[in-house]
Amino acid sequence: MAHKPLFSESAKPHILVVDDDDRIRELLFRYLSDQGMVVNTARDTAEADEILKVSMYDLLIVDVMMPNETGLEFTTRFRNTFDTPVLLLTALGDTNDRITGLETGADDYLPKPFDPKELLLRIKAILRRRPEAQDITAEQKIGPWVYDPDLKELVNGNEKVRLTSVEASLLENLLRFDGKIFSREELAHLAGLEGNDRTIDVQVTRLRRKLGDDSKTPTILQTIRGQGYRLRTKSGEASE
Repeated sequence: MAHKPLFSESAKPHILVVDDDDRIRELLFRYLSDQGMVVNTARDTAEADEILKVSMYDLLIVDVMMPNETGLEFTTRFRNTFDTPVLLLTALGDTNDRITGLETGADDYLPKPFDPKELLLRIKAILRRRPEAQDITAEQKIGPWVYDPDLKELVNGNEKVRLTSVEASLLENLLRFDGKIFSREELAHLAGLEGNDRTIDVQVTRLRRKLGDDSKTPTILQTIRGQGYRLRTKSGEASE
C-alpha cells in the first residue's frame, strides 16, 4: 500500500540536490519525491548556478567533494547572496570537517553513507526553522494601508493606489514572509525581474513612493545595509 506523503500539495518544499554522483542524485530524487517534496538536481555547482537564476528553493542539499568547485566553496559563495538553508553531504565525517562545513554558513552537515530516514529528519528540522509563508489571498494590513490582492491596489480610507503587476508581485512576495530579509537577487527572482541590482532598486523605490514610505528613513519597506530589503507591516524601527 502506498504511503501518505508527509507534505500537503500546497506546502510541498522545493529542494535542490547538488551532487556529482549520479547514483546519489537519483536516490535522493526518488526518495524525497516520494516524501512529497518537489526535487530538482544538479551535477555540479555550475549547473546549480544556472538553475538558481530562474528558481527559488526552500533547501539545498550539497555534496562537499565535487570537481572544479567544492561544496564548501559553493556554500561560502552562495551564502554571500542568499539565506536559503544548505545541508552538506560528505564522506569526510570527523568533527573538524563538520565544523569547517558549518563555518561556511551551512545549516547542517551529514556524513556519508547516511540513512535516508535520518536525512529526512534533518530536512524537516531545518524547514521547521524557516519562517512560515503567509497565504496572500485575503486583504493585508501594511502600515496605514490595506492591500487588496484581488484588485492589486492599496487602500487608505478613500484613497486608492493601483500597483503595477511587478510592484504587486514584489509586495506579495515580501508579505509572504513578513520581516524576512531578502537579497536583491532573491527579490528579482521572486518578482520575475531580469537585470542588475539597479532594476530591483528602482522597483523598490516606486513601491515605497506608493506606500508613502520615507525614502531616507523607510519604516515599511526597509533597506538592510549589506543584505537587501525587508517589509515591516507594523510600525517599527527605521532601516539599519
